[in-house]
Amino acid sequence: MKTIKGPGIFLAQFADDVAPYNSLDTICDWVASLGYKSVQIPTWDKRLFDLEKAASSESYCQEIKALVESKGLVISELSTHIQGQLVAVHPAYDTMFNDFAPESCKDDPIAKSAWATEQVKMAATASKYLGIDVLASFSGALLFHTVYPWPQRPSGLVEAGFAELAKRWLPILDHCQAEGVAVCYELHPGEDLHDGLTFERFLEATGNHPSAKILYDPSHFVLQQLDYLQFIDIYHEHIKMFHVKDAEFNATGKAGVYGGYADWIDRPGRFRSLGDGQVDFKAIFSKLSQYDYDGWAVLEWECCIKSPVQGATEGSPFIAEHIIEVTDKTFDDFAGGNADAKTLNTILGI
Repeated sequence: MKTIKGPGIFLAQFADDVAPYNSLDTICDWVASLGYKSVQIPTWDKRLFDLEKAASSESYCQEIKALVESKGLVISELSTHIQGQLVAVHPAYDTMFNDFAPESCKDDPIAKSAWATEQVKMAATASKYLGIDVLASFSGALLFHTVYPWPQRPSGLVEAGFAELAKRWLPILDHCQAEGVAVCYELHPGEDLHDGLTFERFLEATGNHPSAKILYDPSHFVLQQLDYLQFIDIYHEHIKMFHVKDAEFNATGKAGVYGGYADWIDRPGRFRSLGDGQVDFKAIFSKLSQYDYDGWAVLEWECCIKSPVQGATEGSPFIAEHIIEVTDKTFDDFAGGNADAKTLNTILGI
C-alpha cells in the first residue's frame, strides 16, 4: 500500500486580480502558509501560468517548477477543465461557452474545438516537461441535453454521440500517450462523462485507450445520488487523481436532483466546504489507501455559504488529518511463527 500525498490545493477558485491571489509567486506563499504541500494549476489562467510558453519551452517549465519548490511546494498536476469542456460542445450550449474561448473563436464551434484540442495537447507536453504524468480535464458534452430520456432517444443516438466524442479525443489521447501523460476526466454533471457507465462507454469507444483515466470527486456523486464508495471498489484501477470536495443532498418536497433551476444555496444538492457536508471522507481515504492510490489529495473549494479563505484555511488540516500513513506490518505478526513443510502438512492433516 501507498500513503496518499497531500494536502494539495486547486488554485482555480482562488485566483483573483488582488494580491496575494494574482500571481503564482504570491499565491504559493499564501497556500504554503496554510500548510499545503502542492498546487494544482489551472492552465487557462495567465495570471498563474502561460500554457503556450510552457508547451514550447522546457526551460520556462523548469523556472515555474523552481518557483513553486522555493515555497516548499510541488506542482501536483495541471488542469485543463475549461479547454477540455470545449473539445465537444452541443450547439445548444455554444453561446454560453463563448467566455471559455478566446475572442478569435467565439461563435465558431469548429474553431473552439480545434483551439481546445491544441490546448489540451500543449498541457500534456508541459506536464511532461514538469515531470508530471497526469492531467485534469473535462470531456465536454454532445449528449448531455438528452440525459433524461424524454423525448425518447432514437435508437443509436447514444452510440453515435460517444463515437463522435471519442473521435475528437483520440488525437489528444494519442498525443498524451506519446508524452507519457494520462488524461484524468472529472466525472461531472454537464459532461458526457459524468458517472461510471458513461466512463465505460467512452473507454469502449476509444478502444480502451490507456491514457483515459478518472479524476475522482465524490461531491458530484452525492449530487447524483450515486454510491461514491462502491465507485472506488469498481473503478479504482482507473482513478489517478482525487479532488477532496464536500457536498450534501437534502431532499425536499419542492425539488430533487435537478434542483428546480434554483440558485446553489436553495438547491437540495449543493457543494460545501470540507467537513460541512455529508461525504464520508474517512471511508474514502481508507478505500483509496487500500487500493494503492498513488497520487495527491487536492482540495477543490466550492461552497455557497462559507468564504474561500476560510474554506482553504480549514481544508489543509482536514485533509492532513484524513491521510492514512499506511502500514508495512500485519497487526498480529507478534503472534505468528515460521513453520516448515512438515509442520504445515501436520496442521492440514495430510
